[in-house]
Amino acid sequence: MQASFALYRHCTLCPRACGVDRTSGKAGVCHIDATCLVAHSMLHAWEEPCLSGMRGSGTVFFSGCPLGCVYCQNHAISRGRVGKPYTQSELAALFLSLEAQGAHNVNLVTAQHFLPHVCEAISRAKEKGLSVPIVYNTSGYESVESLKMLAGLVDIYLTDFRYLRADTAKKYSSAPDYPTVSERALAEMVAQTGAPVFDGEGMMTRGTLVRLLLLPSHLIEAKQILRRVYTAYGDRVYISLMSQYTPTAEAAANAPALGRRVSAHEYASFVAYARTLGVTQAFVQEGSAASESFIPDFNAKKD
Repeated sequence: MQASFALYRHCTLCPRACGVDRTSGKAGVCHIDATCLVAHSMLHAWEEPCLSGMRGSGTVFFSGCPLGCVYCQNHAISRGRVGKPYTQSELAALFLSLEAQGAHNVNLVTAQHFLPHVCEAISRAKEKGLSVPIVYNTSGYESVESLKMLAGLVDIYLTDFRYLRADTAKKYSSAPDYPTVSERALAEMVAQTGAPVFDGEGMMTRGTLVRLLLLPSHLIEAKQILRRVYTAYGDRVYISLMSQYTPTAEAAANAPALGRRVSAHEYASFVAYARTLGVTQAFVQEGSAASESFIPDFNAKKD
C-alpha cells in the first residue's frame, strides 16, 4: 500500500471526517471501504455543451457518496451497492481508453472518497500520454485540504452549489455545514483554475463551472445562491441553471415539497433573475431535461 493510501486509515477525505479505518474493510460515511469502485463509464452526451461537445464527456461514475441527499436519483451507486473494483493502474487505463474513444475530457463523478486512487491514476495516465482535460464533478461538499491534493491534476471543476441555508442543507442532505463548506471549496476551485479557457471548438479546457439545481418550492434560495456566486466571481466562473430535478419516491416521502418537478414558471423566473443580475456566462436547460432518461444505467463492466 502506497503512502498516500494511509489517508484511508483514519479517513477525513470528505467534510464528514468520519475517521473510519477504511483499510480494515469497514465502510465510511460514504458507504465504501478502501476498495475503489467504479459503477459505470461512458461517453456522456448530456453534460453542459462545453464539456460534452459532439463526441461526449468521458465520464467515470464512482460508487458511494458522503452527502446522502434525500432526493438522490442514483441510490444504487451513491450507497455503494454497485461497482467493480479498480486499481490505480486500471483507472489510468480507463482514462486513456475514454480518450481513445474520442472523449473531449475525462469526467470524474463523486470521486472525493477515492482521492488516493484518483490522484495516482491521473498522474499515471498523464505520464502515458493522456492529453484531454480532467474534470472533477462534485456535489460541492468538499474539504479544502482534499481539493489541494488535486491542484495541478484537475483542469476543470464542475461543482454544484445546492444550499445557502443551513436548515435546508440539514433537511435534505443532513449537512447543515454545507453552505460554509461549499463556499470555501468553491473559492479553492476558482483559485486553482482561474478564469475559464476554451479551445477553438468551444470546449472548456480550464476553469470552474458552477451548477445551480433549482429545487421545487426553493426559488428564493436558488436566487440567493445565484446572487452570491455571481457577486463573488462574476465572469471568473460559468454558471449552469438547472431545471432537471426529477422527484423520487423517497424524496416525496421524506420531503413532500420535493415530490414534484420544477414548474415552468419557477424556472423562467430563475433565468430572468440571472439576466437581471447581468449574468451572461451561463447555460440553461429545456424542460425535457427533467427526465429519467438522463440517469445512466449503472451496470459497470471493465473494458
